[in-house]
Amino acid sequence: MAGLRAKRGSLANAAYTQIRDEILRGTFKFGDILSRRHLAEMLNMSFIPITEALQRLEAEGVVESRPRIGTRVRIPTEEDIRGTYEIREALEAQSARLCASNITAEEKKQLEKSAEHLDHLYFAGQSEADPVFLFSVHTYHMQFHMRIAEIARCVGLSKAIEKEQVLVFNWLYDTTTQRTVSPADFHTTLATALCSGDPIKADAAMRAHVRYGLQQVLDRFTPLEEENAWRARYAPS
Repeated sequence: MAGLRAKRGSLANAAYTQIRDEILRGTFKFGDILSRRHLAEMLNMSFIPITEALQRLEAEGVVESRPRIGTRVRIPTEEDIRGTYEIREALEAQSARLCASNITAEEKKQLEKSAEHLDHLYFAGQSEADPVFLFSVHTYHMQFHMRIAEIARCVGLSKAIEKEQVLVFNWLYDTTTQRTVSPADFHTTLATALCSGDPIKADAAMRAHVRYGLQQVLDRFTPLEEENAWRARYAPS
């Protein structure tokens, strides 16, 4: 029995990762229905791990189950988006302060190099439509921000950033708005502040970094939210 539970858990984790990655890639967009039958066929799995994966994604706020509609990728409200940005700002600003205080000389070199590489990737992404490439850029971006949290040397803070899924939602918003353009040296400028040894400067730089693009995201999601409200109101009984 223990072996069967472990196998089922492993399959559910694999299904969770694959479904989430397809949402992050934009294969499944906000509002898209997620058919368990289709997912089972696509991933070559039974309904059980698919259902468990969807339940986990629903608990994280990525998908939702609604009467007469089924399970779909959840369309965030303006309140959801602002809340995600505020939580991310609070967590990452503290991460930046601790990073600036604790970073070593070797870590400064690594962080600055990673930031420069990330800015090059974003620049290349402006004219690159390949979803595989864009997925790798977003993956590297998330790893960059988690590295800052690691350098902060506060395990609880790193876990909170992961638990709140703030970097995942940032990825989802960028994918939906198709936002690949950012200011020149966007991450290099942030890294410079983090490597300055000044927690206040690092805090201010991270807050500005996180807030960038919020209005663009809100403008893009307003029509989706209005369409979502219309569908809910006029859905057949």
